[in-house]
Amino acid sequence: MAGYDTITFLSDFGTSDEYVGVIRSIIRSVVPGVEVIDLTHEIAPHDIRGAGLILARSAQYLAPGVVLGVVDPGIGSERRRVAIEVGGGQSVLVGPDNGIFAPAVAMVGGATRAVELSDPAHHLPAPGLVFDGRDVFAPVAAHLCAGVPITEFGPEINTASLMPGILPVTHEEDGMLQAEVLWQDRYGNLQLNVGPEDLAAPRSVRVGWTGRDEVVPWVSTFAEVAPGGLGLLIDSYGLVALVADRTSAADVTGLGPGSEVILESIDDSGSDGGGSTPVSLGPTRS
Repeated sequence: MAGYDTITFLSDFGTSDEYVGVIRSIIRSVVPGVEVIDLTHEIAPHDIRGAGLILARSAQYLAPGVVLGVVDPGIGSERRRVAIEVGGGQSVLVGPDNGIFAPAVAMVGGATRAVELSDPAHHLPAPGLVFDGRDVFAPVAAHLCAGVPITEFGPEINTASLMPGILPVTHEEDGMLQAEVLWQDRYGNLQLNVGPEDLAAPRSVRVGWTGRDEVVPWVSTFAEVAPGGLGLLIDSYGLVALVADRTSAADVTGLGPGSEVILESIDDSGSDGGGSTPVSLGPTRS
């Protein structure tokens, strides 16, 4: 039976220890010709939400194949070990059932089927402390690539029983949009859980956070942001981001993932700066 030729691998392992190299070696020993793409191993330790966001942002760009996701603070607990098929078998996501895959699965239209990885036939023996990334998820991912059917790894489970992701949604309060920072990239840009449809479209937005508020202009490029100032733009994933030019918006504001922000569209077209108008909300997203 045909398998897969690509494994996309992400984890919170970092690269200072041997974990990533060992897992890549296990995969190669089972299926030497497979391509392993390291999406990232720099997810903050135990950050399930962060890992889920990375997968959701990346899902539409990933090569078909196996996605091996190991961010697993519940290792050794009763959380399930799963393989989740999407796209009618186009790809399979392998890892813990802790919500890490939920946003990406939703992005690609839902799960076709899922199995619990309870059959030890394709696992490695654990010499001591449980390490499911090495002993279960890596060999399962490799054997999927080698052509082993997903149903060989354990019993099918109801896809509706898979752990949902926990992502914040915007809401309106006192005529203003209550939002949250989803992600901070290495440049300090702050992606918000806000789409362009969630805000009215004047030239500026009042942004408030932790005792501060500032009128921030809409920009289409980083170069349009005034020196030392902030801008709002639609980022490469189609969400609203708070940015600065050649410096870190995170450093300027003190904000980071999980920080709350308040957004209020304002009409600043008049010479007096204009009046304040309520934010226009779009459909709620989960």
